[in-house]
Amino acid sequence: MNHPKWEISDVIQKFGNQFLEKHHPNEYQQRVLRALLQCRTSALGGHKEICNCCGKTRISYNSCGNRHCPKCQSTKQAFWIDDLQEKTLSVKHYHIVFTVPHELNTICLLNSGWFYNSLFKATWDTLRTFGYTHFGVEGGAICMLHTWGQNLSLHPHLHCIVPATGISLAGNMKPIGKSGKYLYPVTQLSSVFRGKLMTIIKKELTKKKLWHEHQTICNQAWEKPWNVHCEPALGQPKHIIKYLGQYTHRVAISNQRILDVNDSDVKFLHKDYRDNARQKPTTLPGIEFLRRFCQHILPKGFVKIRYYGIYSSKFRAEQKVQNPKMVIKPKETTQQRINRLTGFDIYKCPFCKKGIMQVVEELPRIRSPDQMPFFSKSFAS
Repeated sequence: MNHPKWEISDVIQKFGNQFLEKHHPNEYQQRVLRALLQCRTSALGGHKEICNCCGKTRISYNSCGNRHCPKCQSTKQAFWIDDLQEKTLSVKHYHIVFTVPHELNTICLLNSGWFYNSLFKATWDTLRTFGYTHFGVEGGAICMLHTWGQNLSLHPHLHCIVPATGISLAGNMKPIGKSGKYLYPVTQLSSVFRGKLMTIIKKELTKKKLWHEHQTICNQAWEKPWNVHCEPALGQPKHIIKYLGQYTHRVAISNQRILDVNDSDVKFLHKDYRDNARQKPTTLPGIEFLRRFCQHILPKGFVKIRYYGIYSSKFRAEQKVQNPKMVIKPKETTQQRINRLTGFDIYKCPFCKKGIMQVVEELPRIRSPDQMPFFSKSFAS
């Protein structure tokens, strides 16, 4: 795979200090940007390897591992998909997307962690209600938060994968969704979801004495049609897992989408959904690019993939007690697992394709923040 010419780290290095001075990102956002800037550089240390066949050397620097880093997500994604194999039920699944009107972005920016938690709560409450009222079951869902639009705008929404089964009141597994192409009527879903989320928002704003200040935009959001999108049922579990993998570990923008970084702007590709999702270039000032990117840095420790109902950890624990037989997987090193899942052997020599790269020297971290842009005194570790 070809390495992209430009990366988010290039944007941070060029515009980081200007962004810091103008927008004053919080301490955690600064830490994330610093991690992305240092990823796979000498600042994080690494090791020197030599091939035992051709004698060529290679320097490998350590990754930052941050969940907002586009260079550190592919392995995590592969591991997550592998782990999900044993959790996914062998039934049809439906993909349902819950989106909120852009008027609520103002509310979101007041406290993003609270807003996203409220979005999860309203979404599951809606799905759970429909499971009982339409089929008389406790259903389940795997819900994944995305916060961005294609142009890096704030666009909070949840991708939900809902199994076509649930636990009946009698405690038995019962298939659902057989009668039609879609699991639930989207118009009704939208209406109930709107009511549940707006009730949570009004209660919180009233508690914080902010309701009158934000009542107008809340009324505007209420009056707009809300968009809950439901796709037809998906097929085999392996297809479902592959489908899920498209959404799980995405970040706001990948390095492959960045076309150019000059002294003032960043040009990148975006999909224009009003024109059949065609990819088109768009340009933002570098400081504005970083401001938008930071809107999508989730609060520290925030859980962006959640499991509900029959997919919850509590339900799975109960099932294990009732069915104690478990398949014990053979132990694997991280490298062995990467090789099994991706077919890529990180030890194989990239030069002669025959030998094995062997570590001969550990490279320490280089702590010299003052020599790097975006590492002013307030940013120094």
